[in-house]
Amino acid sequence: MVLVRPAARQLQANGRPVFVVGINNMSRQPVEFRVGQVEAIQHAAGSDFEMKIVTYEMLVQEEKNRQVAAALLTGVAAGANAYSASRAGYGSYTTPSGRTGTFYSPTAAAIAQGNAAAQNEAMISATIETGQRNMAVLEQAVIKDNTLLPGEWYGGQLHLAPPTDQGGAQKSYTIVITVGPDRHVIDVAQGPPGV
Repeated sequence: MVLVRPAARQLQANGRPVFVVGINNMSRQPVEFRVGQVEAIQHAAGSDFEMKIVTYEMLVQEEKNRQVAAALLTGVAAGANAYSASRAGYGSYTTPSGRTGTFYSPTAAAIAQGNAAAQNEAMISATIETGQRNMAVLEQAVIKDNTLLPGEWYGGQLHLAPPTDQGGAQKSYTIVITVGPDRHVIDVAQGPPGV
């Protein structure tokens, strides 16, 4: 038995459709589920077009790429923060008679550098924690290859590449999920947002 439902109440416009798939092995033998055997076909203008299945491995790579970008941006922000703190002890003054000068306050510099170090550490820790949390969510939520024993349930999120836009009209596609020798065909009609 295969159950499929959208993962969210409303699919994001031009976003990836995500479905929750539940599989129950009702046979007396183990059955194989392979993500590579899942197919998705969009029906548009009298033709059929393959929709790519976005696998767990692809999602992990996307998350790793996102983490690299976030680390780079965090590094740039931390560097700018540290530079600003290094300049914090310097100042200038003008006397009532019009003389100007500069000064350096080691106390102000130390306070600013200590604050910047704490802020940078918090930014870096938050970036690392977010990445680890995102990876854990992917590990737990996304459907992967599995062998189901008799009576066993298995499931997770199935991510598809976005269907091609139909000028705001309804999108129609079919998902074919093969489990063991059985093919399960799910027809999807995705209406425009807000309808």
